Amino acid sequence: MRGFIASSIGVATAAALALPLALPTPALAESIPAVPAGSTQSLPLVPLAPSGARIPGVPGMSASPDLAETRGLAAREVKTFSLVGVVWDDVSTPLVGRVQVRTRALGTRHWSGWQDVETHNGEHAADPGAAERTGRVRGSTAPLWVGASDAVEVRVQAESTGTRAASRLPSGMRIELVDPGAEQPVAVLDGKNGAAGDRAVPRPAGQGAEPGGEPGGEPGAEPAAGHEDDDKGDAVALPAMTMETSESSSANLPHAPLGALEIPALNRADSTADAAFAAESAIEAAARPYIGPRPKIVTRRGWGADESLREPGFVYTSTVKAAFVHHTASGNKYACKDAPAVLRSLYRYHVVSSGWRDIGYNFAVDKCGTVYEGRAGGVAKPVLGAHTMGFNTDSMGIAVIGTYTSANPPAAAVNAVARLTAWKLGLFGADPRGKTTLKSAGGNRFPKGRNVRLNVISGHRDGFATECPGRRLYNQLPPARTSSAKLQGR
Repeated sequence: MRGFIASSIGVATAAALALPLALPTPALAESIPAVPAGSTQSLPLVPLAPSGARIPGVPGMSASPDLAETRGLAAREVKTFSLVGVVWDDVSTPLVGRVQVRTRALGTRHWSGWQDVETHNGEHAADPGAAERTGRVRGSTAPLWVGASDAVEVRVQAESTGTRAASRLPSGMRIELVDPGAEQPVAVLDGKNGAAGDRAVPRPAGQGAEPGGEPGGEPGAEPAAGHEDDDKGDAVALPAMTMETSESSSANLPHAPLGALEIPALNRADSTADAAFAAESAIEAAARPYIGPRPKIVTRRGWGADESLREPGFVYTSTVKAAFVHHTASGNKYACKDAPAVLRSLYRYHVVSSGWRDIGYNFAVDKCGTVYEGRAGGVAKPVLGAHTMGFNTDSMGIAVIGTYTSANPPAAAVNAVARLTAWKLGLFGADPRGKTTLKSAGGNRFPKGRNVRLNVISGHRDGFATECPGRRLYNQLPPARTSSAKLQGR
């Protein structure tokens, strides 16, 4: 049995009756300064009442004492946030237990019910031994999108196994409350019929320039697990654009002008020219006739990425042989107009809270089928991501925003995955219906160094023992492979 200890009898009773609470405002939350594109409040989780204090009949309480460790945060008011997650000190320590949160909607007295947070998230990460896994990287749960909120309560209980050693929670546990920042309306793809419409897409402070400007240089290379470009000397900044924003935008030249909010769609014939910028030679590009039409892609600037958060420069792998499809496990309670805010929150959670160099996924897709640029470095280039631990080299990660374990993914999202893979895999000569071989860098399914035969379009669970991308989305991959190949003209 998994039970939960409330932070106090009064709080637990109020939770059960859904009554409003008079909550203290924490000094810690007030002391955290705001940043241009959002903010993160990081609050420590503390031990809760011992098992002997549990009250029979109160939700989350257990009358039977056990050895499971329990931590949490009493209900309290905080600065506005929209996404939550739990982090801890040691990335190699799993959280074996259950995490639940409840939140209060901004400006109301309405509390949500208790919501589970997916604890298995370590497989969305850089490969073992990669430079990105050193330093400040932390263990983390999956993030959960809760919408604009101003109060929170948290409870975490280790799984009870009857032995104290197996019932300990990781050290340094904190709840991360992420605010995606303000939005400004601009015209972008509406995700339903390909037409332009008003959508709230933010522009971080200091990044309001109009598209245009001079092209930047191509990234350099150095021999390593990936090759990295840390030289900003070729990036050209428009007025009111930071050099970090210019660096990210320049990586998409000539597909879109400097400062563009989106990369336009192309038909199949025109998309073949993109291969010249992905391949190492014009001869290689000419030998790749099966390239699908390029979908419209909202750039990082289009969804409001604060480029000062990520590490400078880009890291590349040699090619793109496979695409791993994921779900973000962040829930489905978001409107398509809010997808950029969800993406900004995921980015901040990956970088600020989890300690990654950038957002882990190469691309994201919302439930209306809009495609977004993920990790910086250029949408047509083989950017090394942190999405499928053990198989990030020579692959790309596509995250469908939402949770698709028991919910069906919208057809628009599945179609967007097919369109995106038809184009991007085609740039590197990959057949979406085929198989490819990747060498494992280590994980819980394949040992380091093993050559593994995988579908060119695989689910995350094919490379790592995980539920991702959810059973319902995973079941849609076979028709997505067929559609992708047809778009390539195969």
